[in-house]
Amino acid sequence: MNRRQLLRASAAVSAAAILPRAAEAEAGTTPPFSPSYVRELARTLATKPFEPPDEKLPDALKNLNYDQYRSIRFAPEKALWRDEKLPFEVQFFHRGFFYKNRVNIFQVVNRSVMPVPYRREDFSFGEGLGQWPDGNIGFAGFRIHAPINRPDYYDEVCVFLGASYFRAVAKGQTYGLSARGLAIDTGESKGEEFPFFKAFWLEKPAPNASSIVVHALLDSKGAAASYRFTVRPGQTTVFDVEMALYPRVDVEHAGLAPMTSMFFFGPNDRKDFDDFRPAVHDSDGLAIFNGRGEQLWRPLNNPHDLQVSSFADLNPGGFGLMQRERNFAAYQDLESSFERRPSLWFEPIGDWGEGAVKLFEIPTKEEVHDNIAAFWQPKQPLTAKSEHIFTYRLHWGPDAPKPEALARFMRTGVGSRGEDSKLFVLELMGEQLKSVDPKTIKGVVTAEKSEISNVVTQPNPATGGWRLSFQCSVKGQTAIELRAFLAQNEAPVSEVWVYRWTP
Repeated sequence: MNRRQLLRASAAVSAAAILPRAAEAEAGTTPPFSPSYVRELARTLATKPFEPPDEKLPDALKNLNYDQYRSIRFAPEKALWRDEKLPFEVQFFHRGFFYKNRVNIFQVVNRSVMPVPYRREDFSFGEGLGQWPDGNIGFAGFRIHAPINRPDYYDEVCVFLGASYFRAVAKGQTYGLSARGLAIDTGESKGEEFPFFKAFWLEKPAPNASSIVVHALLDSKGAAASYRFTVRPGQTTVFDVEMALYPRVDVEHAGLAPMTSMFFFGPNDRKDFDDFRPAVHDSDGLAIFNGRGEQLWRPLNNPHDLQVSSFADLNPGGFGLMQRERNFAAYQDLESSFERRPSLWFEPIGDWGEGAVKLFEIPTKEEVHDNIAAFWQPKQPLTAKSEHIFTYRLHWGPDAPKPEALARFMRTGVGSRGEDSKLFVLELMGEQLKSVDPKTIKGVVTAEKSEISNVVTQPNPATGGWRLSFQCSVKGQTAIELRAFLAQNEAPVSEVWVYRWTP
């Protein structure tokens, strides 16, 4: 997936009959907005045949290149609610380039639904773009601004743009990985289905509000769905998500709370990269708190072949694509600031039953591609003509929200020890490791179909943490599943490191 083109799957949308028309909204003849307003729209939409999106645009817009599209700017002084000095403002994206779909956007004021009008004069256009007809071209998406970093300036907090993609930042951070509303058939031979948001309702915030509520209507060949996002910016930006899903057909491979990221290379995987930087990635690992009480850490790879990992679970505690390395020296990139990219942690509300955390690692030769995907896949198909309710919380910020008693793996280094052996060097950090007797700590390392040798556990005075290293025989192997942790008197004192080595 090309990050500059941000997903060719940006499906376009036709003006569905179930959506309120602008004239009706302006006349006040649409039903009053209620908590079930969008859910009822989704339920009704699912009973109708799926209509392929309409991508019709004037040639001058649909044939834009990336730089031309980027030159189209929304005027900040025209932001929604700017003149009212509210704690949130909204700016809008023009249609064009790969963002051909018209996204219907409404605001909700005192339960009244009003369309956000498209006005060409609200945008500035770069030179050489040509002319296209006046009229209601419409929006491709929007972004929310709030005074997150300082009280006198409204920074961009989150953006909804392209298919069902959205992303956010916390205080002091810059954009990195993305989330999606829904994934269907990811990795399946028949091809992935890309659901898309076709309409949004923005609730006008109160003058002293610390959060803003966004409602969304999603559509796809396989399902329709409604979403209620309560967005709270801060040191960690939190999305409370209420989702109601209505499949048109049985959805066997649904990805819930999907997230996508980029891993180009790092200390565990850089032999094919001639680059001045030590590491390039938006996320360096998948963290899982499973229903059995285990805490897992899976460092990411940029493999030579597609890798799919499945972590079966019952009622997961949470998972996330994390950016643990926060030191500039680990990246040495003044422009990209990878150390400031957010981690994204998924926290289920209630019991989610049986299923698996799925991880997809896709080979890439360029850092502009999002080549990592993770989501929760229910064990049972989501049945057609029924309602499926999911409530969860997304934490965008420096780390997972829960305090961890166990030591954590912070760095995975891999190097050769001859042609037939690999050396793994794992760095751990944790307060409880600073005062333990080194004689009581040991490393526990296991591998499938391979031999482990030279296991060494020792304090690392340079970091204040510990180091666990070992060698693994790789002769004749195509993939090796590894597992490691630190133990004190047979009891784990660290999370569990799990890793798939491939040639």
